[in-house]
Amino acid sequence: MDAATPDLSFEDALARLEKIVQQLETGDAPLETSIDLYTEGQRLKAICEAKLAGATARIEAIQMNAEGQATGTRPFDAA
Repeated sequence: MDAATPDLSFEDALARLEKIVQQLETGDAPLETSIDLYTEGQRLKAICEAKLAGATARIEAIQMNAEGQATGTRPFDAA
């Protein structure tokens, strides 16, 4: 399986991205390999961002009344 497929879990994509960053930081990879790693890293970054955006959209904030009792939920607003 290609390491940059969208069906990777967030954790797996992030772990692979961290390995790529470590490889690139060493500077030991040949230029073509570094370019390929960078390209894969960009795809993995996009996968992680999409999964985080999806998770944020599912978070709900609990609404409280004046007495501090939960009255329901509303969609999360990160702004």
